[in-house]
Amino acid sequence: MNAGVLKGGFANAPVDSSHAFRGAMNAMARPGTIEILSGAVPPAPLSVAAGVLLLTLCDPETPVALCGAHDCADVREWIAFHIGAPVMEPGKAMFAVGSWEALQPLEAYAIGTPEYPDRSATLIVEMEALSQEGATLRGPGIKDTASLSLPDLAPFQRNATLFPLGLDFFFCAGERLAALPRTTRVEAG
Repeated sequence: MNAGVLKGGFANAPVDSSHAFRGAMNAMARPGTIEILSGAVPPAPLSVAAGVLLLTLCDPETPVALCGAHDCADVREWIAFHIGAPVMEPGKAMFAVGSWEALQPLEAYAIGTPEYPDRSATLIVEMEALSQEGATLRGPGIKDTASLSLPDLAPFQRNATLFPLGLDFFFCAGERLAALPRTTRVEAG
């Protein structure tokens, strides 16, 4: 095991994870809001926000899919040491992390069932930049409208039509985090 994987976790896990959980839930409850997550230094190509999300939301019972460049020895070892989450193929994962292109096709991920819509995947999309410009968002948690830079429109529009089934998304760029739950309607900005 690379000694570097021993570093980069939370310095004060109870405090750091509670701050991160609040930021993640605030982003999910208010689509289009950008939160700042810090407290961890994961190995590349994981962003700080994506690493903090994995540390906060995953555990040994939470299968994770690593897609594209994120499926590398450093990230696998860091997850094994700090989280203990099993790395699985996309169809069996509760969380998946990678670039938008690497996470395709979205049909590979569980969208839940009518009896258990909560058994769907959450995708952590790594982006170069994240801003409150671009697509127009409407729905729960948004007073009138919000805007968010999304990598595409059509997949998110289709996803919203599946409600109560569907995927939930986190978008990460450096320490910046935003979320798009399946309840959000997406329109061209």
